[in-house]
Amino acid sequence: MNDYINNKLLPKVMKFTNSKIIVALKDGMIYTIPFIIIGSVFLILSSLPVESWAAWMNSTGLVPYFNQATNFSFNVMSLIAVTGIAYEWAHNEHIAPMPAGITALISFLVVLQPTAPIVDGTGKVLVKNVSHLTGFIDTSWLAGKGMVAAIIIGLITGWIYSWFVTHNITIKLPEQVPANVANSFIALIPAAVLVTGWMLVYMAFDHFAHTSMLQFIYNVIQTPLQGITDSFGGALIVPLLISFLWFFGVHGSSIVSGIMTAILLSNGTENAKLFHAGNLTQAAGGHIFTQALLDQFGTVTGAGITIGMVVYMLWFAKSEQMKSLGKLEIVPALFNINEPILFGAPIVLNPMMLLPFMLTPMLSMGLTYLAIKIGIIPLFNGVYVPWTTPPIISGFLVGGWRTALWQALMLVMTFFVYLPFVRRQDNMLFSQEQQRLAEEQAEAAK
Repeated sequence: MNDYINNKLLPKVMKFTNSKIIVALKDGMIYTIPFIIIGSVFLILSSLPVESWAAWMNSTGLVPYFNQATNFSFNVMSLIAVTGIAYEWAHNEHIAPMPAGITALISFLVVLQPTAPIVDGTGKVLVKNVSHLTGFIDTSWLAGKGMVAAIIIGLITGWIYSWFVTHNITIKLPEQVPANVANSFIALIPAAVLVTGWMLVYMAFDHFAHTSMLQFIYNVIQTPLQGITDSFGGALIVPLLISFLWFFGVHGSSIVSGIMTAILLSNGTENAKLFHAGNLTQAAGGHIFTQALLDQFGTVTGAGITIGMVVYMLWFAKSEQMKSLGKLEIVPALFNINEPILFGAPIVLNPMMLLPFMLTPMLSMGLTYLAIKIGIIPLFNGVYVPWTTPPIISGFLVGGWRTALWQALMLVMTFFVYLPFVRRQDNMLFSQEQQRLAEEQAEAAK
């Protein structure tokens, strides 16, 4: 099995994960994270479900200003993503990346046809048919709703822009011209071709499909993808893939997140809007599987949720190797870092630990999915917390005290799942240590 995985399967997986598309997608999406975190902070402060806090916030008049910070940090991640993806594609081709990113941003705006009606502060509809109105941007497409379209536009724009530049289909100025001026003219031809091309795409969708490209992609691609991932099966398969890849020493968290982040962040953004409106329910369209479910219940304390194993090693292990490793890992585990366990215990390429390593996150995410489904814990509010946030705290931030309590229960569960397997490995290591000690004593007696 190891030979098959290492010689047949993994080379193909690594070729896919190191492809230009996946690298640009993974690296480009990272640019959204800091701003989602910033927006999440303002979202929490403006919508904290504590009556006294809400009354104080309303009395100060700060809520509209906090909403402004949320809307133009948290809720513009499609703009950031389309720019970042094209930027990273050009950067990986070793050409000036900023013009490519700006071209992708403009391209996204070119195909953005307004769909949401214009309403006043009371919710009264002022303009219903907005498809060809100018002078404003329909911000409903700038967040998670436009994410898949942003990915497609970012990848295509980055590829075509880079092709023009690498094939020297550009305007070249004399060497005496300042570099910043020369670079702007280098971008002129590819940017003109791309903007014209996306304008033709806009015209084609409007004339023949009587809709916008963004709306078409949302209906045909993004909505089905969100439905597939936002399922009990999705909650089991994603952590399974992460653990499976990690078992062979491949960074499963990075690979799977690079593919899944766009959809999961879109789910979370829609939840955040519902939470802000005070209507975060499944009936209103709230999603169960968001980035928070994966981070707080699939990879919390590290891939495989190895905290149960660490607890055994720290307080119950007999072998010196396990005891020492437990002392080394307990603090990193609280910040969701577990490479010392993966490679030191080891778990990687250790058949004895494969079953609990794959089963534990599947149980945690599957049970949590069901708990949300039946209402034991609430839907996650769309808040994005840094992946190094310690457990319990992270659970409280994404879902309140019930989610924090449930997260603690899942962490306790991991101890009992790992127990028979880690105890067996501990006994083997202890026997080996005792045998070495006996041999050293016998050698010393001679």
